[in-house]
Amino acid sequence: MDGLMDSLFDPVMLARIQFAFTISFHIIFPAFTIGLASYLAVLEGLWLWKKDSVYLDLFDFWKKVFAIVFGMGVVSGIVMSYEFGTNWSVFSDKAGPVIGPLMGYEVLSAFFLEAGFLGVMLFGKERVGPGLHFFATLMVAVGTLFSAFWILSVNSWMQTPAGYGMNDVGQFIPVDWWAVVFNPSFPYRLVHMVLAAYLTTAFAVGAVGAWHLLRDRDNRPALIMFSMAMWMAALVAPLQIVAGDLHGLNTLEHQPAKIAAMEGHYETRQGAPLILFGLPDDEAEVTRYAVEIPKLGSYILTHDWDGELKGLKSWPKEDRPPAALIFWSFRIMVGLGFAMVLIGFWSLIHRRWGGGLANARLLLRASVLMGPAGFVAILAGWITTEVGRQPFTIYGLLRTAESVSPLEAPALLGSLLLFFVVYTTVFGAGIYYVLKVMAKGPSRESEDEMQVPTRAAGIMPGAWQASKSHGHPGQG
Repeated sequence: MDGLMDSLFDPVMLARIQFAFTISFHIIFPAFTIGLASYLAVLEGLWLWKKDSVYLDLFDFWKKVFAIVFGMGVVSGIVMSYEFGTNWSVFSDKAGPVIGPLMGYEVLSAFFLEAGFLGVMLFGKERVGPGLHFFATLMVAVGTLFSAFWILSVNSWMQTPAGYGMNDVGQFIPVDWWAVVFNPSFPYRLVHMVLAAYLTTAFAVGAVGAWHLLRDRDNRPALIMFSMAMWMAALVAPLQIVAGDLHGLNTLEHQPAKIAAMEGHYETRQGAPLILFGLPDDEAEVTRYAVEIPKLGSYILTHDWDGELKGLKSWPKEDRPPAALIFWSFRIMVGLGFAMVLIGFWSLIHRRWGGGLANARLLLRASVLMGPAGFVAILAGWITTEVGRQPFTIYGLLRTAESVSPLEAPALLGSLLLFFVVYTTVFGAGIYYVLKVMAKGPSRESEDEMQVPTRAAGIMPGAWQASKSHGHPGQG
C-alpha cells in the first residue's frame, strides 16, 4: 500500500502511467489499420481480377471499419505528440535533433500519403474509375507501412541508439543518418511489428467471419473472410515465431538486462533453464515457484545448450528493469503467438480432412474467442519492450527520471484522471460502434446510399448520383 501511495505522488511515475495509458489506446488503432489497409488492397485486387461482386461487398464492409479506426488512430496520436512537450520536455529538448526529423518524415511521407488518397479510397470509386481507385487503395496501404517504418525507427533508436553525437549543450545530434534510421534493432523490430499487425487484422477478420458462419454456414462472404484469415494465420504466425526469435537474439546482444528480466534470471548461469512460470521477486532477487526446463533457456537464446546467460545481479539495482511485469507480459505475448500458430494449423487440418471450414464449429468458436488476441499480444509486446528499457528513455544514455518535465504530482494526477474519463468515453463509444458494424456483417448496399452525399435542399431530395441522368447537380 505504501508503494502504491508513493507512486500516486511521484511525478515521474505519474508521467509514465499517463503516457502508457494514452499509447495503449493509440497503438491498437494503427496496428489494425496497417493490416486492414493491406487487406483492403487484396480484396479490391481480387475483385478486379475475378470480377466477383462478393469481394467488392467485403471491400465496402471493411472500408467502413477502416475509416472509423483510422480516425480514432489519428485523434489518439495527436494527444501523444503534445505529451512529449508537456510531460517529457527534457527528453524532447535533448533528443529533439534526432527524434524530431524522424517524426517529421513520418508525417510528410506517410500521413500525407494516407490522408491524400484516403478520400479517394472512401468516396471516389464512381468518380475516378476502378484502376485509379485501386491505386489509391494501394497508396493508403503503402502509407500505413511508411508510418510504421518511421515510428519504429524512432522507437528502435531509443532502444539501440547509433549514429549520434553530443553538442555543447548536451543534446543528441545526428552524425550519420543512415546509422540513426537503420540502428541495430530496427530491422528486427520493424518485421516483428508489421507481422504482428497483419496477424492482428487476420484474427479480427477471422473472428467476424466465424461469428457469422456460426449463424449461417452458407454465408459466402463470411466464409471467404474466414478462409483468408486462416490462410494468413497458417502462413504468417510461424514466420512471426521465427522473427521473434531473431529479435530476441538481437535484444540479447544489445539489451541483455531486458532479456534477463524477461526470462526471470537473477543469477548468471551456463546451461540456464527455461523458466515457464514463476513469480520474480526483485527485492529477494529470486524467481519463486519456478517451473523450469533444464538448459532450454540457454539453447533458445544462445543456440548452445551450455551457453551463458547473464542474470539481473550482473547490473546494479538502479539499472535493472522491473522483472515481474516484463516476465508475464512476455509470456502472454508468446503464449498468444503459439495459440495463433495452433489455430492456423487447425484450419489446415479442417481444409484437408475435416469437411471444410464452414462445418468446423469448434474451430469457429475458438476463432471468435481469438478475435482480440492480436491486440492483447501487441499490448503485451509493447509492455515488454518499453518497460524492459527502464530505467532509461534512451537506453544506457538518458534516464527516465532525467527526462520528465518539472511538473507537480497533483497536476499530473488530475490530467491522468481526465484522460481516463475522456478516453474510455470517446474511444469506448468508437470501439462499441465498430463492434456493432462487425456484428451486422457485410451487406450489399447501393453506391448511392453508401458513398454519395445527400442533397440538403431542392425540389426532390435524394442522392446526387440520381440526378446525373437528368443534368448537373442542383438542377431540378
